[in-house]
Amino acid sequence: MSSTTNDNLARASRRRFLQGSTAAVGGAVLGAGTSAAADADNLPPNIPEWMKAPGEPMGSQPYGTPSPFGKNVVKNISPNLKQYISASGRTPLQELDGIITPNGLFYERHHGGVPTIDPAQHRLMLHGLVERPLVFTMDDLRRFPSESHIYFLECSGNPVYTKPYGKTASDLVGLLSCAEWTGVSLKLVLQEAGLKPEAKWVVAEGADAAALTRSIPIEKCLDDAMLVYSQNGERLRPQQGYPVRLLLPGFEGNMNVKWLRRLHVTAEPIYSREETSKYTDLMPDGSAREFSFYMEAKSIITRPSGGQRLTTKGFQEITGIAWSGHGKIARVEVSVDGGKSWQDAQLQEPVLTRALTRFRLPWRWDGQPAVIQSRAIDETGYVQPTLAELLAVRGENHFYHNNAIWPWRIAADGEVTNAQA
Repeated sequence: MSSTTNDNLARASRRRFLQGSTAAVGGAVLGAGTSAAADADNLPPNIPEWMKAPGEPMGSQPYGTPSPFGKNVVKNISPNLKQYISASGRTPLQELDGIITPNGLFYERHHGGVPTIDPAQHRLMLHGLVERPLVFTMDDLRRFPSESHIYFLECSGNPVYTKPYGKTASDLVGLLSCAEWTGVSLKLVLQEAGLKPEAKWVVAEGADAAALTRSIPIEKCLDDAMLVYSQNGERLRPQQGYPVRLLLPGFEGNMNVKWLRRLHVTAEPIYSREETSKYTDLMPDGSAREFSFYMEAKSIITRPSGGQRLTTKGFQEITGIAWSGHGKIARVEVSVDGGKSWQDAQLQEPVLTRALTRFRLPWRWDGQPAVIQSRAIDETGYVQPTLAELLAVRGENHFYHNNAIWPWRIAADGEVTNAQA
């Protein structure tokens, strides 16, 4: 079939959909109940109230804020965690579009509260197996050539393997966000200090009360690692490591040390708390799976998804996000029949390495119960597994790196719930 024929079919399809939508909206207005009728004066053909007087003046909000009608789009913070000790706030993925997470909704994970750091008094020390130990001010770091890249960041405990599973996309995989990061290549900074031949690891330490410490293989430090000071065009927020953090694209979130104060170049890993008692998993054969750096290919449908409801039969766009720590997403397949059959979704440009990729699939819901799910395939050929497949390999004691397929069940009344629960 020619591209012209395809374009004509697409236009005809859009016309039919829009005509049906217009009729449905008209019917909804005519049949509106008392709650909608109370606002009827603002509906066409009337002039709405907000057109009858000037709006809020410039300067009343020197830092822009969302509409008050979007006040429920906030981070998902568990009431069961002592937030000053082991805190986490999840991104409301089901409420977002595109691939970039707004700074105010970017997920949080920290272990000793959020420090308040004066950038003028902050220093980054680089020492160990280097020719010239160095101490950098923030001004020093900003003198280096800068670069900007879009990368995702994800906690390796996102989600855990045990029930009860989350109800929404945010509950399940909300410890995930994506931003444009600006900073300095770590390779460039290490070259400034001069690495000794025996340098094999870099131990990064944060300036928070937990002094979070992780060992980074030198190969990653000399690849795409960054020292980041800005996120989505503005300086890092305190929750994201202000004034400087480490960014390791594709690596588990805990390794992307925030409030970075020290880089110690060594010949061996340090085996800190965060890479022994935490972020290490016991396998069925009794061995320990440690240094599981990379976040593997993963996807989730965000609309329709748990906590939402389909209000009418007919066209529904299925959309979601996919990502892989090993590179670009090559394909995303979607099933609308509980995994019996799969079809390719459309990937929204740009498709970037180690960034979120938005996918879409047009679907017509017939009003009958259905189970929808997605699976990602990255450029290495790796296919996102089911939860049963993961558990068969890793056992019941596994905690980290759950990249399983998460299906949603749509009931006849349109309610969407977690089909894995």
